[in-house]
Order: sequence, then C-alpha cells, then structure tokens
Amino acid sequence: MENIIGTILSFAGTVMTILVVMAVFYLARIFLDRQARGKTDAGLIRGIILFTIGLVGAIAIILALPMGDSLRGQITSLIGIVLSAVLALSSATFIGNALAGIMLRAVNSFRVGDFIRVTEHFGRVTERGLFHTEIQTENRDLLTLPNLFLATNPVKVTRSSGTFISGICSLGYDVNHKKIEKALIKATEMAGLKDGFVRIQELGDFSVVYQVYGLISDIKTILSAESRLNGMILDALHEADIEIVSPNFMNQRQVGDTIFIPKKMRATVDKNPEDSPENKIFDKADEAESVEKQKQLIKDTEEKIKELNEQLKTLESEEEKAKLQETITQLKGIKERMIDKVDQKISEISGNK
Repeated sequence: MENIIGTILSFAGTVMTILVVMAVFYLARIFLDRQARGKTDAGLIRGIILFTIGLVGAIAIILALPMGDSLRGQITSLIGIVLSAVLALSSATFIGNALAGIMLRAVNSFRVGDFIRVTEHFGRVTERGLFHTEIQTENRDLLTLPNLFLATNPVKVTRSSGTFISGICSLGYDVNHKKIEKALIKATEMAGLKDGFVRIQELGDFSVVYQVYGLISDIKTILSAESRLNGMILDALHEADIEIVSPNFMNQRQVGDTIFIPKKMRATVDKNPEDSPENKIFDKADEAESVEKQKQLIKDTEEKIKELNEQLKTLESEEEKAKLQETITQLKGIKERMIDKVDQKISEISGNK
C-alpha cells in the first residue's frame, strides 16, 4: 500500500505539469483567437506560437516524469540533438524565407491587389505571408512564390495611379513613318488611352518595327486594354489604307493587285467595367484587396476611438461626457461588425482556394 501511494505521489509533479501546460495552451489559444480577429496573416503567427508552447510543454512533461538524474540527462541530450538537427536542416530555407518576408514588409513595395511581375511570373497579389506571397495569374490560377525568391529577384510593380501599355507592329519601308505614327496615336485614342506616343524600335532588313504606348488609368483592366489596343491598331491602320502584311509575302505573292485590308467596321470601345474579363480572372485578388481596405477602416476606427477616449478625459460636463460616450459606444459597435465581416470574408477566401 505504501508503495502504491509512493508511486502515485511520484507522479504528482507530472500531473501538475500537464495541468499547467494545458491551462497555458488553452489561455494562449483564447488570447490569440481574439487578437487574430479581422487579420488575414494572424493565423500563421498563431500557429507558430501554439506550436512553440506545445513543444516546450511536451519537453517539460517528459522532464517532470519520475526518473533518475542519469536517465533525465540522457533524454535531455537526445531532445537537444534532435532539435539541433531539425533546425540545422530546415533553417536555410525556413529562416531565409521568414527574413525575406520581414524585409518585404519593411520595404512595402507592393500590397495586396497590386499587379507584379517577377521573372516570367505575372499576376495580382492575393496574400502576403511570413514565408510566401500568393498571386493570381492571368489564367485565374493561384501561384505561390517563396519570399526568398521575391527578395532575390527584381519585382516589377504596376503603379495604381496608371501605367503605359504598348502594342508592336512591323510595317514596310514603302509607307511614310509619319503617316504610320499618326495612325498609331489615333489607335490609342480609339482604345481609350491617354498621352499616346510612338517609338521606332528597329530598322530591320525588310520592315520597320513600331511600338505605340498609351496611358491606362484603371489598371484593373490592363489585360483587356492591351487586347483592345492591338485591335484598334488594326482598325486605325486599315482606316489609313495601310496594309499590314509581311514584306516578304508581298514580294512573293501571286495575287495580282489584291490588297489585304478588310472592310471597314465601326470601332467601339466597351465602357462597361462590369463586363471586363479581369473581374472573373482576378476574382480572389479583388476580394483580398477589399479585405485589406476593410482592415484599414478598422484601424482608422480604432484610432478614432482612442482620440475620443482621450478627449473624454478632458471634459468636465456630464452631459458632454454622456454624448461622447454614446458616440464611442456606436463606433465600437461599428468596429465589431466590420471585424465580423472581415472574418467571414477571410473564411470564404480561404475556403475558395
């Protein structure tokens, strides 16, 4: 009986350690869940912290088991060796991506919703994590890029205020370049672009390469605008009676005096942004950008509440205090509703991958 009681008492420290670890883990999870509300990137930090607590707790429970000092020392050494090996094998990529993610956040050259190009990869940013950045490509697919890859390669960011898009065509030496430039600038106007200009890129053996540029203000329709510009280049050149055909083919064809210019049709530009294919291609990027804007509104509301609380301390009239307190309460309610909407949207975005 004494042996049984002694054995039970020897495990008392272990049981107490288990209870403490469970309590700390549970309280940390509740606290982190509250802090994660309305934040898209808090899930990763939450997972790392809970994993660390669990790992430390497991080691503490093992060390709390009733065992001799020699055995405890051997187990401690084994745990240290295993952890060192794991960190050594994974640190190069793991820590490298984490540091690159911190660097990208500090530089802040792009945000969720921006168009970026890295080497051959192009798309809109849908998610920025500690270890990776996710973009949605022009095929609507989701592409995950390690942050280390972004930190070690040039990142081209399309400015939200607008960017110049271009179209290229090669025409023969038999057509005056001023006539071609005038037609190409007209094409930019027909495509709804501003500040059009033309550059002569190359004087080839058989043709001249022209590149026309135009400024697009709504970058969300950049893919449609590029396609539309190419179509307007065809229409503008044909309206100016400029034949678009290979000079080699022109020198070798046996078709008499046939001119390859189609019949004129009225050129139209679609002004309805709702019909833009980008709305279907970059749907997740649009949703992620909307979430970021909502998060910024939440931050602005929090700042406003802090300002009103400071102002409340300086008031002496009870009536004024009551009115200001009512305003603060309303703002807090608005903030909670916005957080609920953001959490719901984050869940929908995560579930629609």
